[in-house]
Amino acid sequence: MQTPHSNALDIVAARARVRTTTPLIQCITNTVVQQFTANVLLAIGASPAMLDHEADSGQFASIASGININFGTASSHQFLAADASIEVANAAGTPWVLDPVSVGGVEYRTSRIRAAAAQHPTAVRGNASEVAALAGMGLGGRGVDATDAVDDVITAASALSATTGGVVAISGEVDAIVLAEPGAAPGDDAGTATVVRVHGGHGLMPLVIGTGCSLGAVTAAYLAAAKAAGLPITGPTGLEAVVAAHAHFAAAGLKAGQVAQAPGSFAVAFLDALYSVTDSELAAVEITAAAVEVPA
Repeated sequence: MQTPHSNALDIVAARARVRTTTPLIQCITNTVVQQFTANVLLAIGASPAMLDHEADSGQFASIASGININFGTASSHQFLAADASIEVANAAGTPWVLDPVSVGGVEYRTSRIRAAAAQHPTAVRGNASEVAALAGMGLGGRGVDATDAVDDVITAASALSATTGGVVAISGEVDAIVLAEPGAAPGDDAGTATVVRVHGGHGLMPLVIGTGCSLGAVTAAYLAAAKAAGLPITGPTGLEAVVAAHAHFAAAGLKAGQVAQAPGSFAVAFLDALYSVTDSELAAVEITAAAVEVPA
């Protein structure tokens, strides 16, 4: 159910672009979620490629439609692979998504995630504590678990969006997707940010490993589909793509929750729902959007 503030977001059309273009998404992601992420991408109509070795990741990035980078169980190979792929993606204008898993938890991981964020990802997707820590306004969560509320880190997300120039998505009970306007970074003149909230999902989603991490890959797929359609991947159309990815997850979570009884059955039902969710079910996702003033 879109509100008057969110009428400009065409979620159904964004999903149709994914199915029409079948974007090829290179995933440099953690070993715990590789198979689940690949299945999720296939279910939404994208094509997964789990190439994460420095010897060929840069070359493959030149043919990938989009890239997802997640350092959840990062190896030295993955850090080097990400460096190579990011360089190629930025040169080619290929959208890439950074998932700052456990940023702030330990020093080396944090330094590498910050270095990646400085390369201007098209989108950042993480939980509230990760977003706050990456923006320099928090210490991070408890491992991969958030200890902050989504609404408490909107300012941090706006600052991060202003710094990277991209969209920042905060996952939680209600997701918030933030795009800063000029002047939204703390220390500048007060500015505004567009904050879109996506309601839905299901309480079993956090109990299935890979739901959050795979959302980063789906976000990359939606951005890649927008680029394939000749649309900008920054600004309002980039925001629409990221919101649509989250709405797809929200609708699938609601649908899966109607038939699942526990985490195991939910994982299977969720994959089925990602594949089978209808346009009307997508359109029924509650999406609200508003301009929020960001203090200087």
